[in-house]
Amino acid sequence: MTQSRWRRLTEWPLVAAAALFLAAYATEVLAQLDGTEQKIAEAIISITWLTFVIDYVVTLVLAENRWRWFYRHLFDLAVIALPALRPLRLLRLVTLVRTLQGIAGTAFRGRLAAYVVLTTALLVFVASIAILDTERFEPGASITTFGDALWWTFVTITTVGYGDLYPVTLTGRLIAGGLMLGGIALIGVVTASLASWIIENVAKRDAQTQTATQQEVAELAREIRELRLTLANADAIDK
Repeated sequence: MTQSRWRRLTEWPLVAAAALFLAAYATEVLAQLDGTEQKIAEAIISITWLTFVIDYVVTLVLAENRWRWFYRHLFDLAVIALPALRPLRLLRLVTLVRTLQGIAGTAFRGRLAAYVVLTTALLVFVASIAILDTERFEPGASITTFGDALWWTFVTITTVGYGDLYPVTLTGRLIAGGLMLGGIALIGVVTASLASWIIENVAKRDAQTQTATQQEVAELAREIRELRLTLANADAIDK
């Protein structure tokens, strides 16, 4: 079996596993499960983690150049090593978006817009759950409810940093650092997309202006030729 065939076969199962993990993880944190319910949630999380481990190992084995594939897919390794990143597998759904197929540039921007929206929403939700799970019961913690966590996430991802809520643990600060980097990256993507759109429209307008100018020059040249022909005929008649 080839790596590409394996990826095609596992695409939807991995998306389903990511969704299942996200549901179990969010329920466990928000509902503060205990007893049998917590064991069920932990079992689901462990099974989805094992699913991603199997996918990572098989994909690595099937790669033509394993070392190159390894260092080009460090994010996949992070998905396995850091459970909170596993829901980001859901972003594979964005590759299925097909909008405005007739116009390549517009279709690209459509997929990019969908990617940015889905990435932002997923990043905000996952970060809120993760920071709440990390901070809630720590001494001196200011992030103790999901509302606090959601507000902190919005403030952090936009790099505003009011300072009214802040993590007190090392893990929480690592989450904050990753969230800030993610916010900067998203802003960069949006800025680059907007700049591309502006440049494309300016180029179209320049092309239209150039075409109009060429038509005017051609029309002027035609009129000059007709005038010359008229003058030549007039001279011939006089003679």
